[in-house]
Amino acid sequence: MNPVVGHGVSLRVESCAKTYADGTRAIEPTSLDIASGETLVLLGPSGCGKTTLLRIIAGLETPDLGGRVLFDGKDLTGLPIERRNVGMVFQSYALFPNMTVAENIGYGLKIRGVAKSERTARVAELMELTNISGLEDRRIEQLSGGQRQRVALARAVAIRPSVLLLDEPLTALDAALRERLRSELNRLLRTLGITAIYVTHDQAEAMELGDRVVVMRKGAIAQVGSPREIYFTPADRFVAEFVGAANIVEAPIEGGKLILRGGRQPVKGADDMAVAIAMVRPEAIGIVAPGAAALNGMIESVRFTGDRQRIVVCDVTDKPLVVDAPNTVQVSVGERIGIAVAPDAIRLLPLDQR
Repeated sequence: MNPVVGHGVSLRVESCAKTYADGTRAIEPTSLDIASGETLVLLGPSGCGKTTLLRIIAGLETPDLGGRVLFDGKDLTGLPIERRNVGMVFQSYALFPNMTVAENIGYGLKIRGVAKSERTARVAELMELTNISGLEDRRIEQLSGGQRQRVALARAVAIRPSVLLLDEPLTALDAALRERLRSELNRLLRTLGITAIYVTHDQAEAMELGDRVVVMRKGAIAQVGSPREIYFTPADRFVAEFVGAANIVEAPIEGGKLILRGGRQPVKGADDMAVAIAMVRPEAIGIVAPGAAALNGMIESVRFTGDRQRIVVCDVTDKPLVVDAPNTVQVSVGERIGIAVAPDAIRLLPLDQR
């Protein structure tokens, strides 16, 4: 067995809420089950409670009375972080500036009394896994932001934690580096087979890293599902608009069709409805010749973005419709076009979501 690979534990968060002394409710009663070896992403806007939930799992916060945190069925609710065997990676990295890279990575092993020869071997293997081999003797101030993040990751997993907890670890990096490290982090988590919980407000991180994604809003869970489920079948309007771009249309229904300004659009599952709130993703909309589809509109703007172009079409619905089209489509502002949408590409949302 790979000497740096530990075993991931299953984890259960049971009825955990968090209310502060001033009466502020950070988290509503929340329950979650995380499988051994699973990467679960907590996704949501600032202030939605995702970091507070992570801190409860870590043992840095105590849940309200009745809440429990269990690792492999063992209740650890009353144990502090140092007795939970968790690894943590923060946005700030929290590395020791007076230590070398190798000393930082091996610090947790040293205080646990791991023999020097084993420490050296584990540090070397983790440096290879995180692509920082050759930097053993560097000081922290000599490293780039990406290198520091790799050191923080290696240090967190060196102790073979039961659970790896990551709190927006890539936020401080520039966009190109963040994308590259996201891919490396995904590879590392799969290689280690570790149970990981990852907090982010970045949809792309959530989609790439999560086996499942928990979308949070105002201290409560809005939806739990695979990245595909969250994207294609959002539970409500908030999830639809938070995860990716979405066109939200509210319109009356007649004969299983949305009655829109630009025409009548068939939609599945609407036969017994009088009015609907419908979602369609921009990439699910096709541009065709006028009259060749159920809907028609006029191009208001075109923005070329390289691999695609974002086209805004008016007169189709009450609000402008956003379309992501291939970069080969030739259109111009003011042109009348047809809008083609497959009926099963439209997701009906609960009417009470505004």
